[in-house]
Amino acid sequence: MSGGSGCPALAENLAITKNTNTEVTAMKKHTLALGLIAAMGFSTTALAGGAAQSIHVYKSPTCGCCGDWIDHLEENGFEVTATNSNDMGKIKAEAGLIPGLGSCHTAFVDGYVIEGHVPADDIKRLLAEAPKATGLSVPGMPAGSPGMEMGDRKDHYKVILFNEQGQTRIFNQHN
Repeated sequence: MSGGSGCPALAENLAITKNTNTEVTAMKKHTLALGLIAAMGFSTTALAGGAAQSIHVYKSPTCGCCGDWIDHLEENGFEVTATNSNDMGKIKAEAGLIPGLGSCHTAFVDGYVIEGHVPADDIKRLLAEAPKATGLSVPGMPAGSPGMEMGDRKDHYKVILFNEQGQTRIFNQHN
């Protein structure tokens, strides 16, 4: 066999013609183990047995708390794509966000709208339960919510589930 890839290690692993069957089997197991470790990249997501959930966040280019919320999502296993926008009102309107539920950033995950500083665990619960809804919102910017940490200050806030008909219900409460 020929390595042909320009990778000396790969060419060496493929050059097994001089090995006995026992040596070949041992080498294949060793190579497979190293390949699996490399593929996992020691990722906690891979070790947990699941792929990262992709989420797309739209935010103002000047908003610092949006970046902190994105960090919170990434720390909790989400794969985040962020897009800066100078017209967040248009994005919120197109997303079907109902009046009174707005905040500073809007995200989309698996067909749902996520508005504001919604905790990652609530997003995971939404995805697991998969209710018929438009999405979740944390209206405003409550202190102590993810991305809005302010020392020991933790305001009570509600995570609201909403649908296209404008109906809402409390999905969770925090602090």
